[in-house]
Amino acid sequence: MASPQRRIVHVDMDAFYASVEQRDDPELRGRPVVVGGRPDQRGVVAAASYEARAFGVRSAMPMANAVRRCPELVIVRPDFTKYQAVSRQVFALFRAVTPAVEPLSLDEAYLDVTENAWAEPLATTVAKRLKEQIREETGLTASAGVAPNKFLAKIASGWRKPDGLTVVAPERVEAFLQQLPVNALLGVGPVTARKLRAHGIVALVDVRRFDVERLTSIVGSRADWLLRLSHGIDDRPVQSTRRARSSSSERTYAEDLTDLEAIRKEIDGMARRTAAGLERRKMTARTVTIKVRYDDFTTITRSDTRRPPTADADEIARRAVALLERTDAGARPVRLLGAGVHNFTAAADGAPSSEPGAAAESARTPSATARAREPLGNPPGDAGEGGRADSAPDADSDSDSDADSDSGAGAGAGRV
Repeated sequence: MASPQRRIVHVDMDAFYASVEQRDDPELRGRPVVVGGRPDQRGVVAAASYEARAFGVRSAMPMANAVRRCPELVIVRPDFTKYQAVSRQVFALFRAVTPAVEPLSLDEAYLDVTENAWAEPLATTVAKRLKEQIREETGLTASAGVAPNKFLAKIASGWRKPDGLTVVAPERVEAFLQQLPVNALLGVGPVTARKLRAHGIVALVDVRRFDVERLTSIVGSRADWLLRLSHGIDDRPVQSTRRARSSSSERTYAEDLTDLEAIRKEIDGMARRTAAGLERRKMTARTVTIKVRYDDFTTITRSDTRRPPTADADEIARRAVALLERTDAGARPVRLLGAGVHNFTAAADGAPSSEPGAAAESARTPSATARAREPLGNPPGDAGEGGRADSAPDADSDSDSDADSDSGAGAGAGRV
């Protein structure tokens, strides 16, 4: 007997940190609010209310830029203890419906509701009830996407923010895909998107015009994965327990770094701390990545992937420092540095800790939902309140594959 059509719900809280602050302080309601660090200490925006977004303020933006865009901006220091408490409330509601809950962050998760505690055959009804429960329990709103798989559900959840619900019924999948740009694909960031556009692949469905061999020459081993997504195929299960796919450390400096030796020392220390984390978790990693942000806010990532995987601190540090040679660090002032590892393997038996692939694009990069909607003339969806764990099977990826990265309409409401 054929297995039933999966019913996946992706729930994403709306402007989570900022909305919690506005809920708890009536003086903040209706005002442009951001959660983050001070502009005079190179703070960044962790979350922006929708009132702030009307001025072009976005998550991960330097706070000084945000204040220039919106002089009346109200800046609130983050209270992660409070956000975690609210998150626990929300996830308790999720898990009362189904044990198949895959957290992506404090405010976002996938749920497989094909079978659920309410014996509700329609995922759309489950999503509506969950949204109502979240509002009643927390006083906050959430947006939800309903679809036959995770890829489509995640894009759908951002389609009508805030407080939205978008359903991509199985019979409407093709019509939905036809609306999306190529950078809506999981694992396609700015660098890969430029490569694809250079070959005439602008819309998501344009990927279908290329066979695997030709697409591989452009994107490497991700070709088959991208082809499957372009047809709306995503067989990844909802994983109620997720193992980490990457680990990293970064720091923004109060004063720009200009001395190359000092920069090397910083990267060396970050890489060694990351390696210590691998050792504690009894993991190894194939890919070492660094991030450099210059004084003009241009951000680049560089990565090095090798076999066999390693947790050796000396090797990881050496490879991270060597990656600096592929940057302008020292020649250009640096305001932020980061170092990390990904493509994990369990050290004990050599088995991969997850599907081949890397973590999702950095929180500094707009979410797939936001990227999907911007070319269509819709307002961007939430880019998120911090790192997202969602990822795609992907060759040795940093923020955009193993290549270097330099970053400077509703669906049908069928029965799902």
